[in-house]
Amino acid sequence: MAFPLDLAATLSGASVAQLRRWNRDDLLVPEVNASRPMLYSFRDLAALRSVSYLRAETSLQRIKRAFANLPEFEFTDHPSRYKFATDGKAVMIRTDDGFMDLVKNPGQFEFVTLADIFESFENRSGRRVVPFERPRKNLRINSRRLGGYPVIVDSRVPYDAVAQLMAGGDVEPDEVAEYYPRVSAEAALDAVSFQQEVLEVGA
Repeated sequence: MAFPLDLAATLSGASVAQLRRWNRDDLLVPEVNASRPMLYSFRDLAALRSVSYLRAETSLQRIKRAFANLPEFEFTDHPSRYKFATDGKAVMIRTDDGFMDLVKNPGQFEFVTLADIFESFENRSGRRVVPFERPRKNLRINSRRLGGYPVIVDSRVPYDAVAQLMAGGDVEPDEVAEYYPRVSAEAALDAVSFQQEVLEVGA
C-alpha cells in the first residue's frame, strides 16, 4: 500500500514542506515514488516518524549527521528497522549493547530512555501528532491489514472511503452501515474527522 504525501505528513508529524525537503536532501527518500506524486511505504512512515520525533528535540543537522553515520557502523537496513533516541545534543541508536551515539561521540555508548514514537507527541511546530497505530478511537493502523493503511476498527474499510461517502452530505453517519455494515456512526465520524486533519496538514 502506498501513502500519499498529505497522509504521510499527518501520520509522521512532519509538514508537507519538510517531507519534500527531506526527500531533496536524501535524508529519507520515499520508497514507492520519490517524484510527484511522492508515495511512501509503511516502513517509510515509521522512519519519518522517528525523524519527526527526533526533530522535536534536536537539530536537523544532528539528525542528518546521525543518518549519514549509520553505514559507518554497519547499520545498512532501512531506517525503520532501528530505534533512535536523543538527549537534545546527540542522536543515539539502540544496539544489543545499549545506545550508541551517532553524532557527538560516534561509536560511544550512552544511557538514554527510549520513548515510544508510536504514541502521540508534540512536534517541533507544536502540532500534536496522532498516535500512529490508533489515529482516532475507531481507526486502526496495522501493517498486516491493507499494508498499514488506516482502516475502520475491526474491518478492512479504509477511512477515506467512508469520509468520501459522507462528503457530499447525502449520507448521514448512521446511514453508513447500509454501505459498510461494520462501520458504526461513531466510526464514520472519526473517519471524517481524520480526513479533515489530513487535508489541513496537506494544505
